Amino acid sequence: MNKQRRFVAGVDSSTQSCKVLIVDPANGAVVRAGRAPHPGGTEVHPEVWWQAFREAVTQAGGLDDVAALSVGGQQHGMVCLDAEGHVIRPALLWNDTRSAVAARELINEAGDGDEERGAQWWANATGSVPVASLTVTKLRWLADHEPENAARIAAICLPHDWLTWKITGSRSLHDLVTDRSDASGTGYMAREGAQLPERGEYRTDILAAALRIDPSAASEIVLPRILEPFEAAGRGDSAMGWEQIVLGPGCGDNAGAALGVGLDTGQALLSLGTSGVVSAISSHSVSDPSGLITGFSDATGRWLPLACTLNASRIIDAMACILGVDYPEFSRLALSVPDAGGLVLTPYFEGERTPNLPDASASLTGMRLANSDPAHVARAGVEGMLRLMQGALNAVRAGGVVVDRVLLVGGGAQLEAVQQLASTILGVDVEIPRPGEYVALGAAKQAAQVLTNAC
Repeated sequence: MNKQRRFVAGVDSSTQSCKVLIVDPANGAVVRAGRAPHPGGTEVHPEVWWQAFREAVTQAGGLDDVAALSVGGQQHGMVCLDAEGHVIRPALLWNDTRSAVAARELINEAGDGDEERGAQWWANATGSVPVASLTVTKLRWLADHEPENAARIAAICLPHDWLTWKITGSRSLHDLVTDRSDASGTGYMAREGAQLPERGEYRTDILAAALRIDPSAASEIVLPRILEPFEAAGRGDSAMGWEQIVLGPGCGDNAGAALGVGLDTGQALLSLGTSGVVSAISSHSVSDPSGLITGFSDATGRWLPLACTLNASRIIDAMACILGVDYPEFSRLALSVPDAGGLVLTPYFEGERTPNLPDASASLTGMRLANSDPAHVARAGVEGMLRLMQGALNAVRAGGVVVDRVLLVGGGAQLEAVQQLASTILGVDVEIPRPGEYVALGAAKQAAQVLTNAC
C-alpha cells in the first residue's frame, strides 16, 4: 500500500442520502465522514447520486489519502442506459410501487395463469417471487408504459453499479460491474440449485419476458459483470485524480449492513428504520414460494434471506403523535406498566408486506376503561411493532435458517422500551450494537479486503 494512501472509503448511496466514511483499515476507526442529501420521491435521475457523492467526498476531506473504495447502495433501482451510456429516463427506485400489476402478471405468466405454480417457478428460478420493488417488474412496467424508452435500452444496471462505473470514469458499457448481493435482487439472476445457467449468472430468458422482446435481443443488452465478493472492480477516474484508488465490487445495502455489523451464521440483523428488515446469514440458498422471504446473496459468498415489513419505527412515530409526547416520554410510559392490559395494536399503518396485506390498515382493539390511558397505549405500540417483527423473524426461520441471536439496529432500536422488551417478545437473545453507519462501514470492510488481495 502507498504510505501516503493508508485509508479506505466506504460509501452508502441510500434512498435518502450519500454517506462517505474514511476508515483506517488497521483498526476500523472512522477518521472522517461526509454526507449529502438525495431528493425525495420514488423516481430520481442518477446524476443526482453522482453530484451527492462528490459533495459527500468533499465534506469528508477528499480522497487523497484513500487507497481503496467500495460503494454500498439502495437495491433494485432500475437504471437504463442507451448505446452511448446516457441515462434514458430517471431511475425507478425500490419504493416505487407502480409495477405492482406487472409483478402479478409475471407470476401468472410463469404459471400459465396459475398464481401458486407461478410463484413456485420464480422461487425456484431466482430465489424470490416478484414484488413491485424488484427490478424485473419495473422493466415490465417500462415495456408496457414507455415502449419507446424500452426500445432504446443498451444496458441495465442498479444504483451502486452505475455509481461505481461513474467513479471509474469509463464510458464503455462493458465496464459495468456488480456483485452477487445486488444482482440477486434484480429478479433475473439465477438461484443456486436452479436449472441452467449456473448460480451467479443472469437469466436472459427472464429479461426477455420482462421486456416482451425476443431472447436473442435480450442477450444483446449489456448487464453488469458479476464480480466475486472481494474482486477488484478497477480503479478510479484519472481525470479526477483517483487513478491510485482500487475499487471494490460494492454491495446492496442490506448485504453491506450485514458485513458492517459482522453478522455471522446463527445470527439475524433486525433493522428498525421506517420499514423493518430481518436478514440472516445462511450457508445455503433459500427458496420461498410464499414470497415472504427474498432469497438474496450476501457480500461474502454466502446468502442473505430477508423478510421486510413496510411498518417499523413509523409505528412508534404514529403512536407518539397520537399521545402528543416525545420519544423518551413515550418509552417511559410504555415501561411504566407491566403489559398492554389487553390492548392489541395491529400496526398496518401503510398496509403491509409481511404478511402480504397491501390494502390493510392499523387498528387498536381490546379497549376497556382500565387500559384506556397513555401508558397502556404506548405499551401496545411497542408490543405491536415487536410482534410484527417477530412475524418477519419467524418467516426467515421457516425457510430453514437457524437464528439463535438477533442484532438490533436502526433508529427504532434506540428506544429504551424497545431494548428492554425485544428479547422477551422476539423469543431470542438480543444484542444492540453501538449505533453506526453500517452500510458504509461494510463497504469500507470490503474495500480493505479488496486492497489486501490486490497487494
